[in-house]
Amino acid sequence: MARSHLTLAALATSAVPGLDVVQARSHGSSGRSSGAPGAYDSAVLLDRDGRSLIIRVPLSQAAETEQSADLVALRALTVGNRSRLPFDVPQFVGQAPLSGTRAVVYEFLPGDTFDADALTGHAGVSGSIGRAIAAIHGLPTAVVSDAGLTQRSAQDCRTEVIDLIGRTEATGYLPAALLRRWELATDDDALWQFLPCVIHGSLSAESFLIGEDSVTAVLGWAALSVGDPARDLNWLLASRGAAGEAAIASYGGVRQGNDPRITQRAMLYAELELARWLLHGTDTRNQGIVDDAVAMLDGLVENVHHATSHPLSPKTGPILNVSEVERLLAATPYAAVKRAPAAAMHTDAYTLSDFETGEFADEPDTTGAIDVVGDGTDTGTGAEVRDTTEDHAATRSASE
Repeated sequence: MARSHLTLAALATSAVPGLDVVQARSHGSSGRSSGAPGAYDSAVLLDRDGRSLIIRVPLSQAAETEQSADLVALRALTVGNRSRLPFDVPQFVGQAPLSGTRAVVYEFLPGDTFDADALTGHAGVSGSIGRAIAAIHGLPTAVVSDAGLTQRSAQDCRTEVIDLIGRTEATGYLPAALLRRWELATDDDALWQFLPCVIHGSLSAESFLIGEDSVTAVLGWAALSVGDPARDLNWLLASRGAAGEAAIASYGGVRQGNDPRITQRAMLYAELELARWLLHGTDTRNQGIVDDAVAMLDGLVENVHHATSHPLSPKTGPILNVSEVERLLAATPYAAVKRAPAAAMHTDAYTLSDFETGEFADEPDTTGAIDVVGDGTDTGTGAEVRDTTEDHAATRSASE
């Protein structure tokens, strides 16, 4: 049976010494903080000094584990780290033991929550969301390492995805088309060339509190870690309309496009949420969840079949074998080689700083010079190379 707001208010006075509660009200299921409706008993309190607090008591072992991880993350977000963020983060106030678990009191952060469609349905809010996520990713990685939280490399993230796909395939419910699509993505080396950064790790629409058309707070920090920034964007791809794309564009503007394949990885993570849902159903032996997941996977196959879903990896041309390459070279007109102008470049005429600044020194007179050895030694002028090319052409013509 759910605890009343008065019982929770009494617990709060035990958790916070000197707390004088003058008003208390129930706070639904407190699902907005955790993304798991019904996971907590909670109440909003007002003390004599006018401060608003919220107390939460986990109702399951999973909720208890999440709340413990959230506390570790909030302690890692020190005052200095929080000053880097354009929004508020919950502040831990106190805790009290309770029947094998504990009641935890935080400062209450005002704001409204919306579903993904409503949240990204306003251009101003979408832009604010993109900037908020970029600010999280801009935190120094020491925030995570100093707290002993999880740090993943790009290869670690790739391996986790491969393992997830393997577990999903083992259920026997994964359509072959999706298995191939996801395997192509994990085989694409370029897709996994990114720099890991600090990530929230479990962002969803319920993570954001909104006030005056902007993000005022971000909740639920239990999965704070260093990892793939695409993990924090996948939920945006589930929203309808262009506002979700606007949020991603706003994010990219702050992050300066340093990860060109991030949207494709975010799409992959979004699709893999269906795999996670299927695995949750099989792990708990809940056939209703399994059937729901299978239906959504079938719908995804339909979208891919009709090309309504973007590719996860770029399309490439056909791969030729050795014989095909030889035939292609034999069919190439040799005269085209004679007409090609000789290229000339002295790489030792410039310094690395020239390339970094875009400012080049006066070019030396190296017209026609070619370094074919690769060690800066001139092998001759362009005219000499052309003469040699013509000699080879004549020899080839005679032999033919």
